[in-house]
Amino acid sequence: MPYKDPEKKKEYQKEYRKKNKEKIQEQIKEYREQNKEKIKEQNKEYRKKNKEKIKEHQKEYHKEYQQSPAGKKSTRISHWKGHGIISDDYDALYKRFLETTNCELCNCELTVDKRHTSTTRCLDHDHETGEVRNVLCNACNIKRG
Repeated sequence: MPYKDPEKKKEYQKEYRKKNKEKIQEQIKEYREQNKEKIKEQNKEYRKKNKEKIKEHQKEYHKEYQQSPAGKKSTRISHWKGHGIISDDYDALYKRFLETTNCELCNCELTVDKRHTSTTRCLDHDHETGEVRNVLCNACNIKRG
């Protein structure tokens, strides 16, 4: 039904999509199946033309993700694995690491700093076995070796 009023047309289309959601999804799925190669080529061409735009978007997304709680957790656990720390449950270990507010040796209040200070929170582990021993301040961690 043709509409002269753009608002009425927009409302009609919105209602149509709402009522025919499954039908529309099936049509899209069918189209994609029948045009795999065409879509693949279009995507390839788009990526080629928009290389810098995509690269910038990925950079921004990565930066944003690294600042999120999930990104910080992922980075921390990867760091631990890279330093040979072995755990059956990294989620529980991470939770313990975050919830420990005082050094388990000297009882000083732990801090989270960009640069290491004597009170920066550290995960102490045995360098030969990878077994976690304690959550310590940086000063105690250095003393334990």
